[in-house]
Amino acid sequence: MAAKKPAAKKRKPNASFMKPVTPSSALAEIVGAKPIPRTEVTSKLWAYIKKHGLQDSKDRKKINADDRLQAVFGGKKSVNMFEMTKLVSKHLS
Repeated sequence: MAAKKPAAKKRKPNASFMKPVTPSSALAEIVGAKPIPRTEVTSKLWAYIKKHGLQDSKDRKKINADDRLQAVFGGKKSVNMFEMTKLVSKHLS
């Protein structure tokens, strides 16, 4: 007889991701000034990138910054997705 496997545990959302964070003034121009969870910041940032067509057409992992995003990216004209996450986290408190 085969032993039964225990039921898979449900994944709990990470509380630190759900805690509201306050965006800097540069980031607030894109995602709004009121405190929101990190997940929401990422969603709003991607919505902005897609709305303004800032994702590189040849290399989809690259984001080409407009003037607003350059302020968030420390003056860089182009960053990759992973670098973007690191740079955005500096604008959250």
